[in-house]
Amino acid sequence: MNLVEKTEKIFALTTPLYYVNGLPHIGSAYTTMAADAIARFQRLLGNQVLLVTGTDEHGQKIQRTAQTKNLEPQVFCDQVSAEFSSLWKLLNIQYDRFIRTTDSRHEVIVKDFFKRVWDNGDIYLGEQKGWYCVSCEEFKEERDLLEGKRCPIHTNKEVEWRDEQNYFFKLSKYQEKLEHLYQHHPDFIQPESRRNEVLNFVKQGLQDFSISRVNMDWGFEVPVDPKHTLYVWFDALLGYATALLDPDEEAGLEKALQKWWPIKLHLLGKDILRFHAVYWPAMLMSAGLNLPHKVFAHGYLTKDGQKMGKTLGNTVDPITLVERYGSDAIRYYFLKEIEFGKDGDFNEVRFINVLNADLANDLGNLLNRTSNMVKKYCGGNLPPITAEDIPVENLLKAIGLDLGSQVKVAYQDLAFDRGCEAVLALVRACNKFIDEHAPWSLYKQGQQDAVEKILYAVLESVRLSAYLLSPIIPDTSNKIYQQLGFQVNFNDQTQTAITTPFAVHSQWGVLSNKQKLGKPQPVFKRIEIPKND
Repeated sequence: MNLVEKTEKIFALTTPLYYVNGLPHIGSAYTTMAADAIARFQRLLGNQVLLVTGTDEHGQKIQRTAQTKNLEPQVFCDQVSAEFSSLWKLLNIQYDRFIRTTDSRHEVIVKDFFKRVWDNGDIYLGEQKGWYCVSCEEFKEERDLLEGKRCPIHTNKEVEWRDEQNYFFKLSKYQEKLEHLYQHHPDFIQPESRRNEVLNFVKQGLQDFSISRVNMDWGFEVPVDPKHTLYVWFDALLGYATALLDPDEEAGLEKALQKWWPIKLHLLGKDILRFHAVYWPAMLMSAGLNLPHKVFAHGYLTKDGQKMGKTLGNTVDPITLVERYGSDAIRYYFLKEIEFGKDGDFNEVRFINVLNADLANDLGNLLNRTSNMVKKYCGGNLPPITAEDIPVENLLKAIGLDLGSQVKVAYQDLAFDRGCEAVLALVRACNKFIDEHAPWSLYKQGQQDAVEKILYAVLESVRLSAYLLSPIIPDTSNKIYQQLGFQVNFNDQTQTAITTPFAVHSQWGVLSNKQKLGKPQPVFKRIEIPKND
């Protein structure tokens, strides 16, 4: 295998390293569910995949929060970080690496990287004066502040005046190189609306940014000046590199980047886009390292049309949501109902109605009614039909032959909603196909061959739908595949359905009478709308 082939078969992607100042929320769950769906899809393609997630655990905000709880910062970080990994398991997130920036090996990586940038002359000691938001870990322009010197993002937090010496990174030096990057690699920042935001920001002229703080203990010392502590972003972004080390591998920047670098995709919320699309590539340029292939920033989530917030009391607890409805329900709604990249809304009644309509009624009931007909008209055995017996003029086959390639493109574009809608179009066509062809009437007329072809076409379409939706609803897809007689677990990466090339299982006509159908049963149970307390 040559270097190009090797690179094409390796796909590393990341979520943000979530800040542990608070418990995980639905926004961080949203990003991670999307990342997991992409990783699962890439595995279906036969690629080696590394999904990186984790927690960012340094900074003044964390130090202060720990103090208010009478805890040591490390103890506080341990508690909150565990909540993130616990939620990811509840959501059936199959991450490969969970990096914590308090990992001792991470300090080695940060210092290796710092030395590269320092030796390149891109770090200097300077004066920093201005209004600083501890919650953002960022200096703010006075013109952007709200009344009462409050942060425009954390509107209930007053900013603090800072006048101190800091070490700075020469971001301004990389103005032209960044503009060249954006011009010659237009897909580097996605979606297009976010790319335009970054272009407008950079055109205004880049300012050097602070990478250290004084009077702060919770973080790594600046290697050339122990009175200073490295600023959270210069530390946290390098967690993506540390995560690439094998679990027992000795730390070192060169070792970390040997196999999985460069990252193919950084997934994040739009609030931290600037750090990933401007600061991060400039830092990598300074260190002489290859850049990630793509940075994709999705929108905010709202609830009932309003931005979620503790002050409004309208936050959504993802743990409660999963425990009440199950992981597939949460994954499906947020990835199918929200166009990835745009802001999206959560409404519990709509959430339940979508799940009942798509998964319980259209897909689940389709399999159930067809399986019952197989039991009644074919003795419970799959009809002795092959794909070749179904003419290309058959509506379901005609849709199915092209569906795999459609959905593949949708996943590659991170258009989960488009992929789901394409699959649901086949499912709805199946239900209509059964009603129009009435196999129960054909059976009474003795047209057994016609009945069997109808049932095969529908069951094969259900199988194809389950396969194409498996990155999003793996548990439901498992139930469908197993009911169709396949010994498959989409949560087990060693299973044949996972390791067999996508080109095989995404084709229409995989189902054969070698499978023995399982007992018909609901693959997704209807959800009752909860009554108000």
